[in-house]
Amino acid sequence: MPGKALAGIAVLGLTSLLAGCANGIENGALPSSPEITNQTGRIITLWNGSWIAALTVGVITWGLILWAVAVYRKRKGDNKLPVQTRANIPLELMYTIVPLLMVGVLFKYTAEDVAAIKDTSETPDIHINVVGKQWSWDFNYVDDDVYDPGVQAVLTGEEGVEETLPTLYLPVGERVEFTLDSRDVIHSFWVPAFLYKEDVIPGKTNTFQVIPTQEGLYQGKCAELCGEYHASMLFNVAVVSREDYDAHMEELRAEGYSGQIGVDEYSRDQVVQLTEQHEETES
Repeated sequence: MPGKALAGIAVLGLTSLLAGCANGIENGALPSSPEITNQTGRIITLWNGSWIAALTVGVITWGLILWAVAVYRKRKGDNKLPVQTRANIPLELMYTIVPLLMVGVLFKYTAEDVAAIKDTSETPDIHINVVGKQWSWDFNYVDDDVYDPGVQAVLTGEEGVEETLPTLYLPVGERVEFTLDSRDVIHSFWVPAFLYKEDVIPGKTNTFQVIPTQEGLYQGKCAELCGEYHASMLFNVAVVSREDYDAHMEELRAEGYSGQIGVDEYSRDQVVQLTEQHEETES
């Protein structure tokens, strides 16, 4: 009877744990869908495969532990020591070789997917240079020879603040090559819905390519603690049609944002902003 009760408790606990894991995966462990970029489907498949492998190993391990606890527990009135086994060569070979095979399989799929995600051999349709700075972003649209100066938004917690954030425009269905530079300290360029982030390092230019395949407005942020106002280093990503993208380029040009902002340069808007911040600090 105690054995059946123990087994029932174990099954109930295992069921609850697996249900909780499944619920977590379903409700936002990966805040994306396979249709957002050309890479999100690959990343989700790798993620789910890794979880399935981990849960399978967990179920087998927990099952063996509970089985050993139930079968080999000390019975009332049994004072004999169990048979002592010094070695079991087949068993030791199994729990050495099997984990090595598992790690090898995970490494194979991970290495293949990482190589595909970071591949930049294809000819891009547009080039965008992102410059990280404390605490915002500059966007250089290289092919159109215009830029968008990222002015740090004041996060008040009120509705509508998102509209004041810097917005990066991308044409849907076109291959975009990003080059990432930093003006000061290490940042990290992250669009959670794209399931990808890349470090932005002073003195080093990182590059990646992506094809956004679904129009929409997505959130971006810095994923590297970079100073006092790191939490304010937010931006939007607007994936739009080619017509809307071209119209935005013309708007920037009409507003006087022609040319490119260098890594060591500040736009006129940023100079005004920094001056105002300095004056407020002194007062």
